[in-house]
Amino acid sequence: MTAGAPAYRTCPLCEATCGLKITVRDGKVEGIRGDAEDVFSHGFLCPKGPALKALHEDPDRLRTPLVRGASGELRPATWDEAFAVIDRRLGEVRAAGGNDAVAAYLGNPSAHNLDAPLYGRALLKALGTRNVFSASTVDQMPKQVSAGLMFGTMLGVPVPDVDRTDHLLILGANPLASNGSLLTAPNMRGRLRALRARGGKLVVIDPRRSRTATEADEHHFIRPGTDAFLLFAMVHVLCAEGLAAVDAQVAAHLAGLERIEPLAADFEPEAVAEACGIPAGEIRRLARELAGAPRAAVYGRIGTCTQEFGTLASWLVDVLNVLTGNLDRPGGAMFTRAAAGAANTRGQGGQGRGVRLGRWHSRVRGLPEAYGELPVACLAEEIDTPGEGQVRALITIAGNPAISTPNSGRLARALGSLDFMVSVDVYVNETTRHADVVLPAPSPLQRPHYDVALYQLAIRNVANYSPPVLPPDDGILPEWRTLLRLAGCALGQGPDADVDALDDLVAGELARREAASPGSPVEGRDPAELVAALTPRRGPERLLDLMLRCGPYGDGFGVDPDGLTLARLEAAPHGIDLGPLEPRIPDVLRTASGRVELAPEPIVTDVERLRAGLEARGANGTGLVLVGRRQLRSNNSWMHNLEPLVRGKPRCTMHVHPDDAARHELSDGGRARVSSAAGSVEVAVEVTDAVMPGVVSIPHGWGHDVDGVRLGVAASPEHAGTNSNVLADETRVEPLSGNAILSGIPVELSPVRAAEPTPA
Repeated sequence: MTAGAPAYRTCPLCEATCGLKITVRDGKVEGIRGDAEDVFSHGFLCPKGPALKALHEDPDRLRTPLVRGASGELRPATWDEAFAVIDRRLGEVRAAGGNDAVAAYLGNPSAHNLDAPLYGRALLKALGTRNVFSASTVDQMPKQVSAGLMFGTMLGVPVPDVDRTDHLLILGANPLASNGSLLTAPNMRGRLRALRARGGKLVVIDPRRSRTATEADEHHFIRPGTDAFLLFAMVHVLCAEGLAAVDAQVAAHLAGLERIEPLAADFEPEAVAEACGIPAGEIRRLARELAGAPRAAVYGRIGTCTQEFGTLASWLVDVLNVLTGNLDRPGGAMFTRAAAGAANTRGQGGQGRGVRLGRWHSRVRGLPEAYGELPVACLAEEIDTPGEGQVRALITIAGNPAISTPNSGRLARALGSLDFMVSVDVYVNETTRHADVVLPAPSPLQRPHYDVALYQLAIRNVANYSPPVLPPDDGILPEWRTLLRLAGCALGQGPDADVDALDDLVAGELARREAASPGSPVEGRDPAELVAALTPRRGPERLLDLMLRCGPYGDGFGVDPDGLTLARLEAAPHGIDLGPLEPRIPDVLRTASGRVELAPEPIVTDVERLRAGLEARGANGTGLVLVGRRQLRSNNSWMHNLEPLVRGKPRCTMHVHPDDAARHELSDGGRARVSSAAGSVEVAVEVTDAVMPGVVSIPHGWGHDVDGVRLGVAASPEHAGTNSNVLADETRVEPLSGNAILSGIPVELSPVRAAEPTPA
């Protein structure tokens, strides 16, 4: 047996982008460790990275297409057979109901590979449907909406400069478990410990004493769904006490500052304290200390997004960063300058089109579009509500909405009623079990990788490309070819469309956009010349090379001979460090005004709803509410079939405070029935004071014990867990972003008692 040179790649299993050192012997993975020479992660590794071996070797991972046979069972098929079925049946649905009769859903793993971000757009364009959904609207859409309205782009999200800050305020986030989210930062535990070691302060606001909270200088319990009240009260203190001090560079490019103090007038700390569960004096101190820190940043994440005031809370995070003088300065909240993927990143302009939201609305409920997609909370009703425009076919890519979206039971029933469904996935899971065709994709170790999306949110400017570690399984197409072949069916080119020709069209369109982009190093160049210069590359590597060469560090196809290219990244297996974050205002701005819009009109209008919500809290804020929680060994539902990650004590338990457990006659290790307006579930009970009184917590992404899944580990009784999204009401969405409200769900508890023996 012989082992070759170690292979290096970036872990694709969460947002931290850690470097891996992989030992391969005789074509098999022998070991996976952290890459000590990685320019970003420096050897850090969480349990998910080594589990890539288990994912690659998982016997349940699909390695051939599946087609539903006459008996109703999914059976192995050839690629040609699968695409013949897709072409015929997709065509039938579109002929009968038009383009909008087909919906598409993009799952969370789509953002963690190279193929889907680059070729998913081509498929959606070919489909021509307005019924596009993704995991974004059960996760981060409020932050993307607020960032778009304030700064002009959906990924124009300021990230805390963790390595240089003196004071970090975290709300609704648990980066020690998530490894960072909308915050690409390996080894957050080490970075936060370093913050404290250099004399800085870490403050966590969370209804749970999370892993991150245990590392903090201070942790404050907060009533779920009230983050916007707390943040507005802090804004009120800054304004009322003359503590606001906007950075001069930002002030020169700022609009709407004069509107903030009047908006905050009704949210003094004494008015919000009872609703939040944080005393007014503590709120004032939090605001004063934030303003008084030499360098500070406020960071909010999924807990601030998946609530009824998610966009307002996301906006107020950055209002505080502006008012304390910490936006776009070292140690504050800064904008990444990504090597690839971000528009116009060479420092040109500042003025743009801004974002346009609500360009169309869903058929049944009239919910608005955001960034080209509709709220996934309305997917079920678009399928099961008859009438013109009814969705009758669905394409899913690397997603599991049957357990990740609200009122999952209704969506599961709706999926079963479709005329046709096709999925691109590595498993037959709770969603793909409904598909008529399932198309497999390579394992992460068999495909190239570059984090196009995540490097746009990194706390340091870095770039790292990973070639495939292992050859593909016999017969498995690269995912980009699968997506383009689907696009060929949608374009009417038949099941045997010329994929290379379609790929040339995609590359040509990207080159055309670059050549037409003001400030691009290839502005005015011939797009065909640019594509020809990339020969013999094709597929995602060709597109990536084009983006890198036209990016802020790129060679510009000869403009800067020392600039970045894919070849340079290929010669740097540990990545290239492009330096710390630097101030970017005004060039980062893409609002129509070319300014930071501190008081966007849609957000200002929504403040009245927040005022009404504060009044309602006084009368209705005392019942039990449900929140989710992050887990280090899990990223939503897509890693639960990996035994190395799920072994050990059960993780799908309900955390309940001892006082609430006693009140509802629940015992540690027992079971409880949890009921909401949408449904009820049974779950194992874990009594702990790590959750505040009045709050219960169940992790999301579980509930694998349903018929038809082919997940030998995840579906086993000891690992199946409970689907908490059965309790979420799909009719409740945050109005500005369409995000599902998954945090602060009112629930009732009762014990599940063992059945008594039948009398003799």
